[in-house]
Amino acid sequence: MDSLRKEQRIMVVMRKVLSNIIKDTTPSHRGMQHPLTENTIQDIRDAFSLISSRENEIAKELGLDESRPRFTDEVTTDKVVPISSISRTPKPNDED
Repeated sequence: MDSLRKEQRIMVVMRKVLSNIIKDTTPSHRGMQHPLTENTIQDIRDAFSLISSRENEIAKELGLDESRPRFTDEVTTDKVVPISSISRTPKPNDED
């Protein structure tokens, strides 16, 4: 379990490093040539895909299947039960 959490932290750091490389190398003006080759850019995309895939696998192994963000207007299957609707059924040994 600790090894999965460590791997999860590694995935987060790798994603952050790749994102920063992209931010730092993206030309600020349109029309400027990108310093990375098309092959390197594709390799970065592939790395992001692998990281994402492994993060999902780790989340499932840790029982965190619902780790993806949700939209506020997204329909959920959760049911909210008001506390006032919950009644206590007395047990035979209860002396209320």
